[in-house]
Amino acid sequence: MKNDIVRRTLYTVLGGTALLTAALPTATIAAESPFAVTMDKMEIDGLNIAYREAGDPENPTVLLLHGFPTSSHMFRELIPELAQDYHVIAPDYPGFGASDMPDAASYEYSFANAADVVTKLIDAKGVDDYAVYLMDYGAPVGYRMFAQHPERVTGFIIQNGNAYEEGLREFWDPIKAYWADPSTQNGDALRGFLTMEATMWQFTHGVGDVSKVSPDNYWHVQYLLDRPGNQEVQLEMFLDYGTNVDEYAKWQAMFREHQPPALIVWGKNDHIFPPEGAHPYRDDLKDVEFHLLDTGHFALEEYGDVIAPEMRDFLARTTE
Repeated sequence: MKNDIVRRTLYTVLGGTALLTAALPTATIAAESPFAVTMDKMEIDGLNIAYREAGDPENPTVLLLHGFPTSSHMFRELIPELAQDYHVIAPDYPGFGASDMPDAASYEYSFANAADVVTKLIDAKGVDDYAVYLMDYGAPVGYRMFAQHPERVTGFIIQNGNAYEEGLREFWDPIKAYWADPSTQNGDALRGFLTMEATMWQFTHGVGDVSKVSPDNYWHVQYLLDRPGNQEVQLEMFLDYGTNVDEYAKWQAMFREHQPPALIVWGKNDHIFPPEGAHPYRDDLKDVEFHLLDTGHFALEEYGDVIAPEMRDFLARTTE
């Protein structure tokens, strides 16, 4: 009865034309769009790890690794741009996004553990090799995975993701003080990075057109940072970031040895990871496409319409 009323209404609105048939596809037609993004979770080492996935798993895989303080949410618009031709996976690390957040006193939050979790996720998904988008925290996660299995990486897309001490400038001074002396006082001095004001600054500093930055970013991120116990998670990650610096020379040597192709799309106005950290990649990697963009830390927000086609061109050239 209800369906008959809807049909008659549409028939009237459409003037009784043949458009009625197209306007009401039958319920049995369920072809899935290649751009459809699924939100799922997988249990890994007793934790529920959330991830976004799209595209045909038979296609080459692109792994998207998020930064601080966000999650796979930062790739929400990029994923559909890639999904028609690629299999795309974007996980949330433990303590981030929709993944489980065990208490910092009972779980070791570290970049080594994040890399291990992501590796186990893609192993369970049957991924043999992949291109990887590295941003902020995603860089040490991805480079640790590369160090374990360099043969699996078909290429890097590097967006404000550091692997050189030249890229750790004055912004990092209070964090370096925490590495040198992980006291309560030095840790508490970093809690200012976890406020709404700091979160908004990360998304808007250095941006040319702030209207292109959705405020959904601040609300999403700050909700996660304000969960009870999450500040302790973030302090552990701030402290552990120092272990990545110890790995820089190793990663650089592996760049020179294995020579993965790289696309660098770097927000040049980023105060956290300034372009001084982008240029040295060209000393170690031979096949580099290099773009400095007139924007800040989260370059996808303002320059997603530039980065996506650059990625598609790069992936078409470097993946089978």
